[in-house]
Amino acid sequence: MRIYLVGGAVRDKLLGRPEGDRDYVVTDARPDDLLALGYRPVGKDFPVFLHPQTGEEYALARTERKSGHGYHGFLFQADPSVTLEQDLARRDLTINAIAQDEDGTLTDPYGGARDIEARLLRHVSPAFAEDPVRLLRVARFAARFAPLGFRVADETMALLRHMVAEGEVDHLVPERVWAETRKALTEPQPSAFLRVLREAGALRILFPEVDALYGVPQRAEFHPEIDTGVHVEMVLDAAAAIAPGDDLVGFCALTHDLGKALTPADELPRHVMHEQRGVAPLRTLTARLKVPAEHATLAELVCREHLNAHRALELKPATVLKLLAVLDALRRPERLETFLAACLADKRGRLGHEHDDYPQATYLRQAREAAAAVTAAPFVAQGLAGPAIGVAMEQARVAAIAKMKLCNI
Repeated sequence: MRIYLVGGAVRDKLLGRPEGDRDYVVTDARPDDLLALGYRPVGKDFPVFLHPQTGEEYALARTERKSGHGYHGFLFQADPSVTLEQDLARRDLTINAIAQDEDGTLTDPYGGARDIEARLLRHVSPAFAEDPVRLLRVARFAARFAPLGFRVADETMALLRHMVAEGEVDHLVPERVWAETRKALTEPQPSAFLRVLREAGALRILFPEVDALYGVPQRAEFHPEIDTGVHVEMVLDAAAAIAPGDDLVGFCALTHDLGKALTPADELPRHVMHEQRGVAPLRTLTARLKVPAEHATLAELVCREHLNAHRALELKPATVLKLLAVLDALRRPERLETFLAACLADKRGRLGHEHDDYPQATYLRQAREAAAAVTAAPFVAQGLAGPAIGVAMEQARVAAIAKMKLCNI
């Protein structure tokens, strides 16, 4: 029995990055061999075991063969005759198909180390095309490694296009699309995720509402980048910088301007009412991908209200209070923070505005604090009851926001 560290841990070590989860492949062994050593089985489709002390995953070397459409249609073989090289051959990218033995020696039959040096995301073999999830994974790895200069190899991009043309992407279930998208939104450069999907022809299938934004012009004095699709890419990357690893902020950034694709042609490049127009396509997208309720709710709030955030300093105190109420910010201040992070990303996701200040965020936080400081107790002491308390509290909160604003002028 021989044990090898494989996949992301080896790749990240070669890149000089912190190692994440450590996965192992075991050759020349049967399930009973690992069971006898105290490993606990967890794999349903093929033998995967957890180490009795560390809890790390150890999988028997295996091969896989396509037996149907999608990513469920595979037959697996795992027995002592399967070699390490055969196991590595079934992996997606060469940079993930490197193994390291207990002495530190690398096994790299498909040139993964060379591609790390060349900053290339390249598929291991034509069998890559048998699993449509791999298209999403390549796009996600592009979002992770684009800041390091990685790009998708030309032959791999050609294969991605072929997969789309052959209809493999049509077999992706919503849960997998969302799972990979959610991970991509936590990466340092999520715009690369969109660009790879778009270049492969998959964005129009998986995210038609986002794909429709490309080529839609905006007013140059506000959006020097002009193209709405480019703007969304910039907002995504700004969100990743403002709230690293926060897929909720990222999803709000991705969907905040969907309404601009629905602006009548004779109104372009102006986008009056785009925030209201964006609600319907957003709801369609979130329903299709089965997006979690909190993501759907916050994204809709950002879609509808981001312009109110941008003009917060000009809003009447009563309107500011209504905005805070819509966000449920008095009870849930974390919602306000998510909202403001997405709005700041929208502000900075414009050519030449990447470092703009956003005093509106400070103002809305202060307005929330002023409003939240108003409680029911004084009005109860005055003898008010029922709805009268609510009316009095609202009036007091509007006054508190007005006073706070006056004091900060």
